[in-house]
Amino acid sequence: MTRPLIVAIDGPAAAGKGTLARRLAAELGLPYLDTGLLYRAVGRRVLDREGDPKDAAMAEAEARALHPADLDRADLRSAEAAMAASGVAAVPGVRAALLAFQRSFGQARGAVLDGRDIGTVVFPEAPVKFFVTASPEARARRRWLEQQAGGGTATLAEVEADVRRRDDQDAHRSVAPMLPAADAMLLDTTALDADAAFAAALAQLRARLG
Repeated sequence: MTRPLIVAIDGPAAAGKGTLARRLAAELGLPYLDTGLLYRAVGRRVLDREGDPKDAAMAEAEARALHPADLDRADLRSAEAAMAASGVAAVPGVRAALLAFQRSFGQARGAVLDGRDIGTVVFPEAPVKFFVTASPEARARRRWLEQQAGGGTATLAEVEADVRRRDDQDAHRSVAPMLPAADAMLLDTTALDADAAFAAALAQLRARLG
C-alpha cells in the first residue's frame, strides 16, 4: 500500500470493538487510538464544572481546552462519563475540535481507531472498516460483569437500561449518528469471545486487503 494503513472500527458500547482494535493494532504494528476516550474526557470536564454535556458552548470550550493528561483519568470508564460523552458528541463544535486530532493521529503512520463515526466521518476513505455489534442483552451483561469486577453496585437491569439509552442517543443524534459505513464489514460478537472475534476480523481484513 502507498498510504499508511487506516483500520476504522465502529460500533455501540460493549460490543468488543476496543479489545478488537487493540489486538489488531498489535498484530499489524500500528498505533491505536480509542476515540471514545476523547469524548469521555470532554464530558468529564463538563461534569467537573457542574455543567450539562448538551450545553454546546460549554462542551466546545472544554473540547478545545482538552489536555493529553485528561485521557489518563481513572473515572473515564464510568456510566456517568459514558452518558456525558454521548451528550458532548452531539455538539458540532466538539466534533470539529476533536476531528483534526484524530485525523492527524492516523495520517502520521497509519492507525487502528475505534469509535462511532470513524468509518463514516473521520476516515471515510479507510480501506478497512468494521462495524462491531452484539445484542443489547449481551453487551449489557459484559458491561455489568466489568462493573462488578470493579466493585460496581448497579443491577444488570440498570446497566441494560443504560446501554439501550446510550444506543438510542447515539443512533438518533443529528450530528454524525452511529451507523455502519456502506462498505464496512459487519462483525456480530454476540456469540463470540475475544479470541474468536479477533480471528474472524483478521480473516476479513486479510481478505479485504488481498
